[in-house]
Amino acid sequence: MNAVNPRIEAAPRRPIRELPDELISQIAAGEVVERPASVVRELVDNALDAGAQQITVRMTAGGVRSTVVEDDGLGIAPDELTLALRRHATSKIASLSELESVATMGFRGEALAAIASVADVTITSRTAGASHAMRLDARGGELQPAARAQGTTVEVRELFFNTPARRKFLKTDATELAHALDAVRRHALARPDVGFAVWHEGRLVVQWRAVQQALLDDAATQRLGDVLGADFMAASRTLAVQRGPLAISGRVGLPEAARSRADQQYLFVNGRFVRDRLVAHAVRSAYDDQLHGGRQPAYALFLQISPELVDVNVHPTKIEVRFRDGRAVHGMVQSAVHEALAITRAMQPAAEPAANSLAVAAAPAWQAPLGLVPMQAHEPAPAWSRPAPAGGAAGLAQWAALRPPASAQQPPDPGAWPLGRAIAQIAGVYVLAENDQGLVIVDMHAAHERIVYERLKAAQQGTPRMPAQPLLLPLSFAATAAEIATAESEQQTLLDLGLDVAPLSAATLAVRSRPAALPDADLAELTRSVLAELQAVGSSRVVQRSRDELLATMACHGAVRANRRLTIEEMNALLRDMEATERADQCNHGRPTWRQVTMKELDALFLRGR
Repeated sequence: MNAVNPRIEAAPRRPIRELPDELISQIAAGEVVERPASVVRELVDNALDAGAQQITVRMTAGGVRSTVVEDDGLGIAPDELTLALRRHATSKIASLSELESVATMGFRGEALAAIASVADVTITSRTAGASHAMRLDARGGELQPAARAQGTTVEVRELFFNTPARRKFLKTDATELAHALDAVRRHALARPDVGFAVWHEGRLVVQWRAVQQALLDDAATQRLGDVLGADFMAASRTLAVQRGPLAISGRVGLPEAARSRADQQYLFVNGRFVRDRLVAHAVRSAYDDQLHGGRQPAYALFLQISPELVDVNVHPTKIEVRFRDGRAVHGMVQSAVHEALAITRAMQPAAEPAANSLAVAAAPAWQAPLGLVPMQAHEPAPAWSRPAPAGGAAGLAQWAALRPPASAQQPPDPGAWPLGRAIAQIAGVYVLAENDQGLVIVDMHAAHERIVYERLKAAQQGTPRMPAQPLLLPLSFAATAAEIATAESEQQTLLDLGLDVAPLSAATLAVRSRPAALPDADLAELTRSVLAELQAVGSSRVVQRSRDELLATMACHGAVRANRRLTIEEMNALLRDMEATERADQCNHGRPTWRQVTMKELDALFLRGR
């Protein structure tokens, strides 16, 4: 064989031929059926489409030996059972127009045929009014009477028995069971009106009973608590927004409850669990200045959108979607989550503390409307107001100054304000305050940094352009066709960010100015990052993020520094400002700004009551 060009001694040309149906189904199974969890997902989809109110999954050996899905849905007519196992046979759609507005979980007509091509499958089903059920063996095609109530049972045995290479890629039984449980959990979150039960090796593993609530929102909230647990509910906040054809609901986790892994992020579009990078990016960007390091937020979001505005026919597993106006969806999701996180624990009336308030304080059941700052009924509004900021360093100092409001000069009882009244300062770093729950510890630099940052953001709203510094010699660098196209279409946005970027040739971009506030940044890398962001999420979000990063740097330098001694009046002014500032529970870098130590925890330190 020729080692330089193996094509010289290629095999003789083979004729083009039509593949056999079984091989076609096995090829399709490679996309649809990855592991037992894929079987569970597809069969539960079918059960939900059949109107089931109770779905039971029974598995053996992690689903490899056997996976049985039972439902109490409408059932399949006897003369349609054999047709149900044929490729592209479905009752969900009949035309392109129905495909473009599909509202069912399944619609491709591939799942049963794909599963039957790599496993032994039997289907037992009974429709309403039928005298008995009928049982179909997919391998032999034999149809015979059987005993069963109305509904359908699909039994899948010996998965990948005829493709041993695929079976070797499966993990342990425990791992496969965990993936299957995740699949059922996602369905359970989306359908609180349906009961789910999972059995493994004859043992009940998990069960979620159907939620009977008059209000759908109440049922969804109860199911969220049943599936995700009390800890998630305590450390998350409700979200509900509707604008035009898009409605968003669910719960978003508080920043202090962020996790090391993205293992508690659930996104549903029209009741279908999906993974969408656009929406995930929108949610993550709402936490931009509230998460520390690589922490991941927890959330369960439900998007309802007109079916004509979203394409679900993107991938055989139906786990990906494509929005007709992705930028609009991104902007609305980002805005909704951002607003939901604006109200802080310090803004809300004092509530019962969490079991371990030093770790994560529980979110009170009461919540203020989005965008409003709640005041205590007996607390007068501050009698002072801040003057408009001046320009330059003087303006920053003006906004950074701690000016105590009149109401802070005579502190009321400890419980009158959520963060209480200041009592001392430790090592020029921490402020101690007393409220009706016990002791409040505040990192004064982190807290003041957030306050100054939010004021600067408010002051910068409406300004057209960021200051730019012209370059004596333009910087040129090699660029892709996408980068050049973005630079041409978003030229005004780049100028607003202080970047004068224009094509120099078909494969080169030239930069003639840079943001004045970033004199030491790698200009080529900065420009590439901005162009990539513009291409992904649009101009408005990029401009806002770039400005926020600059203002965060200014706020860090403008906040009170460690070892500065504050008076009691200045400490109280800081506490009152925190209570009136959005997102004040974390600094701009995601670090916590305050912690609550309850009287119970203080008593435990000194063994009181023992």
